[in-house]
Amino acid sequence: MKTQSIVIGVDFGTDSVRTVLIDSVGGKEIASGVFLYPRWKEGKYCDPSENRFRQHPLDYIEGLESTVRQALRAAPPGTVENVVGLSVDTTGSTPVAVDRQGTPLALLPEFSENPNAMFVLWKDHTGIQEAEDINRLAKTWGGIDFTQYEGGIYSSEWFWAKLLHVLRTDPSIRGAAYSWVEHCDWIPSLLTGTTNPMTMMRSRCAAGHKAMWHASFSGLPSEQFLSMLDPLLKGLRARLFEKTYTSDVCAGTLTPEWAKRLGLHTGVKVGVGAFDAHMGAVGGEIKPYQLLKIMGTSTCDMLIAPKEDLSNHLVKGICGQVDGSIIPGMVGLEAGQSAFGDVYAWFRDVLMWPVENIVAKSSYLDGEMKEKIVEEVSENLISQLSQEASKISVEESGILALDWMNGRRTPDANQLLKGAITGLTLGSDAPRIFRALVESTAFGAKKIVERFRAEGVKIQGVIGLGGVAKKSPFIMQVVADVLNMPIKVPKSEQTCALGAAMFAATVASLYSSVEEAKTAMGGGMEKEYQPDPTNAEKYRVLYERYTALGEYVENETLSIRKTP
Repeated sequence: MKTQSIVIGVDFGTDSVRTVLIDSVGGKEIASGVFLYPRWKEGKYCDPSENRFRQHPLDYIEGLESTVRQALRAAPPGTVENVVGLSVDTTGSTPVAVDRQGTPLALLPEFSENPNAMFVLWKDHTGIQEAEDINRLAKTWGGIDFTQYEGGIYSSEWFWAKLLHVLRTDPSIRGAAYSWVEHCDWIPSLLTGTTNPMTMMRSRCAAGHKAMWHASFSGLPSEQFLSMLDPLLKGLRARLFEKTYTSDVCAGTLTPEWAKRLGLHTGVKVGVGAFDAHMGAVGGEIKPYQLLKIMGTSTCDMLIAPKEDLSNHLVKGICGQVDGSIIPGMVGLEAGQSAFGDVYAWFRDVLMWPVENIVAKSSYLDGEMKEKIVEEVSENLISQLSQEASKISVEESGILALDWMNGRRTPDANQLLKGAITGLTLGSDAPRIFRALVESTAFGAKKIVERFRAEGVKIQGVIGLGGVAKKSPFIMQVVADVLNMPIKVPKSEQTCALGAAMFAATVASLYSSVEEAKTAMGGGMEKEYQPDPTNAEKYRVLYERYTALGEYVENETLSIRKTP
């Protein structure tokens, strides 16, 4: 190993991209950069009322260049020469239609403003009907159930449902799309000049968890199955991929063009990409049978287990179990909640309506003052709600909420489901409603824990990552009380990017394995939330009510769907 070998981790999130420069010896952060996606921030190409969320590839390209250069400018002289590896993580499933050269269609002039030519973000649920069609056929066509390694239920948040929806609804994309590529596959291929979709190195993580890829299927679902699903898919399998790669594999080195654009050199090795939650689990120092929860706008819950422990056991209702998707050599299991922080953000936006639409238009205030008031209220609303809600005892409000504001991811994916709030009275104020919403997301987390345990998968600890875990002690304490388990929080502020850097160090041959890199570069834990036994018992009773409410809403949703 060099005296100082530096690696780069790039984390493409929902709202922004973050880059860190990490000293591979000890894992110290040298410098970092952050870039907010400008088109996404403006709400372009999205329609929340239709559950349509799309991102332009230019946001990703501009963010990549900006953050790497930001970090290098903030780093000590001589840093560039010591950079040896770079790896990326992204949201997912976030696929895009590409041409024969692997160029996302949105980068072509004729499709530059077409949302269907852009990356279909993980939270896009426009493919609900397509997911239903996949699930129905998988159970009835008489062949292999290709959803079996995806928890047995395919989601509208995933690869095939999204691309099929676009093909069905947009003839122009249907005619121009040669293949489809996940965000975490496209970035490494762009950096290494290997964008040909026929030879591009595809992520085991993305393919296994979201695209029904499995070695026992000889790759993706069969041509027969896909053609039966929809004739529009005929022949597409041959233009996708058969092989997949774990993220400790090198995808190539930086091209001269990208070395120049990033301010690096062509000797930098680039790793195969993966999803943010999976690399974040490595950055959070996951160990077998520890449930690692990345708690942000949604949650992704990661767990690893030795292959021999699971044998051929398939865990029902989760988001897949894939050999090597988190730690090469172990089975990675994924679950999650479709909305977590998004539930709190929704309530904040409801409360902000009069501020944005009345105060902001007031004739008594000048323009600068209006902007300051709106900004101050928006920035402090959730923290103030948390402070007041923490003073309310469990059960005092009588309010019960259901956290399915964006559907349900785990257990048993169903994106048709809606949220609910019950027990409201004329005395139900904002802090009490907020507390009920926080409790609902904690109950949703408990549902995941219970499903793993019911399926015979033990959970020996919980680790919390992400913005909520780092910034919201009230929320974390409620989750610890509801789970009745301690929750540890890592020191790192950028755990997903740190995980990507650990993979970069492995790809650059600084460490012989991801496990070795994780041990050497991990920052340890900074805090542990202990459950309150009294609250835990009260929440046990409330959780039963939450379960009953969920069953009622699910039955009502089903009955409405059956009504002519």
